[in-house]
Amino acid sequence: MNSERSRWVALAVLCTGMLMIVLDVTVVNVALPAIQTDLGFTQSSLAWVVNAYLIAFGGLLLLAGRLGDLLSRRGVFLAGLTVFVLASAACGLAGSQEVLIAARFVQGVGGAMTSAVILGVIVTMFPEPRERARAIGFYSFVASAGGSIGLLAGGVLTQGINWHWIFFVNVPIGLATGVAAMRLLPRDRGLGLRGGADLPGAVLITAALMLGVYTIVQPAAELGWGSAQTLSLLAVSAALLALFVLREARARRPLVPLRVFRSANVSGANAVQALTVAGMFGMFFLGVLYLQRVLGYDALGTGLAFLPQSIVMGALSLRYSERLVTRFGAKSTLLGGLVLIALGLALFARVPAGGSYLVDVLPATLLLGVGIGGGFPALAALAMSGATRDDAGLASGLVNTTAQVGAALGLAVLATLSATRTGQLAAEGRPEVEALIGGFQLAFLVGAALVAVSFVIALTVIRPERRDAAQDEGAHDIHEAHDDLPIAVGI
Repeated sequence: MNSERSRWVALAVLCTGMLMIVLDVTVVNVALPAIQTDLGFTQSSLAWVVNAYLIAFGGLLLLAGRLGDLLSRRGVFLAGLTVFVLASAACGLAGSQEVLIAARFVQGVGGAMTSAVILGVIVTMFPEPRERARAIGFYSFVASAGGSIGLLAGGVLTQGINWHWIFFVNVPIGLATGVAAMRLLPRDRGLGLRGGADLPGAVLITAALMLGVYTIVQPAAELGWGSAQTLSLLAVSAALLALFVLREARARRPLVPLRVFRSANVSGANAVQALTVAGMFGMFFLGVLYLQRVLGYDALGTGLAFLPQSIVMGALSLRYSERLVTRFGAKSTLLGGLVLIALGLALFARVPAGGSYLVDVLPATLLLGVGIGGGFPALAALAMSGATRDDAGLASGLVNTTAQVGAALGLAVLATLSATRTGQLAAEGRPEVEALIGGFQLAFLVGAALVAVSFVIALTVIRPERRDAAQDEGAHDIHEAHDDLPIAVGI
């Protein structure tokens, strides 16, 4: 296999690993009722099947990405894949609540290690801007469309076999991915632990992120954002984060060099991603509830309902995103995508009690699919644009962290707003379905508003890329001659 072809096959291997991680979240959501019945979970304890994974995953992404820079991105990817596969087998074999929750936490650790370094590997494997834009398009499709594909896979496995197989299916896929990765991923040597093994910094950032994610998915979701427990835990998380920043500013060899955040494009793109993911997460969670509780869809039907959106995202991400970024620039492409995402959410906010899929759901999902498929590859490119070869793993981990925190925040905020509004309408004597719809509509409007805020940030903070055709054509040679220069993404 020649080196040119092997790079693209290696990209497929990386994206398979990412797909497995992304699928796991929504696949589990579909199977929760079956898990509750089989293992005897209460409604409150059932949330820990999801939360245990999210806390470990969200808390370790940044640290895992930096460890890839210090040790080896290939090594961290393979180690994470091993942990994820073993934990998946333990989840499938779990016969008690305690075993399943513990295995889900370990699975989150493996998921963080695997996914945190993938973008870092991609930008070093594809130094030429147009090739990198195309490669990031593949990655973005997997990262964004995997959630809706997971709904379909979860319905098929849960209804066709049983819930244990949503975890067992990871084992052969993970093993095959690991074997292929050992053969195809380029060996790399990191800076070494002396280049940034800041143990106090690692403890502070991991504790801050884990506590922050826990607060969002547990007390904030159950007790409300104004409760004493929620506010106190958020204050502790913010204090730990502030101590981490202070530590990194003074450390001789910081775990996370703060220079990464000096790039307006990197900081702006990550802020845009957190808000956009938070806003559109209502589509995946509340959209599913609308289909099931109002339109009467089962798990398999729900997955099929989101399939057109995945197809649109795939067509744009895989075939046209590189052309859009090359022709219009990453910033312009991102802005167009954000407009379409906001319009799709606003259209969702009009869903009626007696709605239909073709009239009230499909148009909104297609708008979102076009916006995500076109905008998210450009967003990923901008978020990685300030990374050097030594910081690519850190930048990759940061991208995944902001997406994960945005998803957790969006779910907690939008679900709380929706439930509160539904309760208010029910107390006023509205019919059950009408009250439910009122909650969904408010959440979708707030989601659209969050995306609108992210549009303003993208417009004012992110800087347009330099569009120089001569530089474009010579980019590959420049990168080979100057490996120590910052990696420029886009054109």
